This record gives sequence, C-alpha cells and structure tokens, in this order.
Amino acid sequence: MKKTILYFLFILFGIPVAVKAQFENYKDSVVQLYGVVMSADSLQGLPGVSVVVKGRGEGRITNDQGVFSIVVLKGDQIEFTSVGYKPKLVTIPKNLDGNQQSIIQLMVQDTVYLAATIIKKYPTKEEFARDFANLEIPDDKEEIARKNLSEANRNALMSAYPLSATEATNNYFKENRKKFYSAGQLPPQNIFNPLAWAEFIKAWKNGDYKRK
Repeated sequence: MKKTILYFLFILFGIPVAVKAQFENYKDSVVQLYGVVMSADSLQGLPGVSVVVKGRGEGRITNDQGVFSIVVLKGDQIEFTSVGYKPKLVTIPKNLDGNQQSIIQLMVQDTVYLAATIIKKYPTKEEFARDFANLEIPDDKEEIARKNLSEANRNALMSAYPLSATEATNNYFKENRKKFYSAGQLPPQNIFNPLAWAEFIKAWKNGDYKRK
C-alpha cells in the first residue's frame, strides 16, 4: 500500500516537474535570428536570398532590402544561397547567451564561365527548310528496343555467343527425340512436308543457296 501511494505521488508531482524542466531546456535553446544579407563588393542588400536551416528544411527569404528573421535552435547550421553568389554556411553557437542573435552576412559573387555560343541566322528560308528536313533525330527508347529485337540482330547475337545451359540441354533432348523416334526404321523424309517446302522456298527467295 505504501509503494502504491509513493508511485501515485510520483505521477502526480514528478512528471509535471520533468516536463517543465524539459520545456525550460527547449525554451532556452530557441534563438530568434535576424539580420541582413548584403553583397560583399557593394554592401547593398540582396533580395530573394534563401536562408535555410540545414537538415530541417525550414527557411525564409530576404525581403527587397535583404532583411530576414527566422527562429532556429542553438547549434543549427544556417545556409545562405542565392543565384550568382557563393553559398555560405553559418553555425549558431551552442553556448550563446540569451535567445536572440543578429547577423550581417556578406555574399561573394560566384563567377561562372560558359562556353562561347555563336548564333548564325540562315540567309534564306529554303536553306532552313533543307537543313530542317535533313536533321538527324536520335532514336527514342522504343525505336532502340525495336532494332535490338530485330531478327537480324538476334541471329547475329545467337551466332556470336554460345548457348546457355538451358538452350544446350533443350537441343540435346531435341536431337535425341528425333533419333529415338525413327529408331529401327528409315528416318522420315520432309519431301512431302509442306512446312519444310515453305522454309525452302523462303530461303531460296532470300538467296541463301547462292554461291558466294
């Protein structure tokens, strides 16, 4: 009975104290970060700069004067990014006194050299139409698959690569089946087989029997 009363008192008084302590610790780690982002060469405010807490995806964008304000935690890393400028990573100190911090962040321009592009205009419409008609369009995935599955390509692959274990086993049993089918008698003749004649005529039309 005594243990039950102590357990009840712990639930009644202990948990609220623990939750309150945890809330106080979290409250102490919250920092209101505000500041301005400027260009390092002209010291002008940069609008549209992304101010993002790395790892959490939370962020803000500077206004037209480069000013921003965001709530972060002590120890967070803040990344400043803008088109045409080198990104900058800033860490909020864990031992920061108080819950506010101001910052003036300078951004350095990032120079990118692109390959030269020469634009020429066609002298006449006829030349443009001719070049457009002769333009070679690369094959799409469907056309590439169709060419890979063509009969000529499959025959070339079959002649270049050895048979697999399954194909070799099937051919072995097929040959033995033909041999055992006519065992003790003359083998069957395909002279009266219409399928054999069809294959012969097809091969003759394709020129398979021409002297090379």
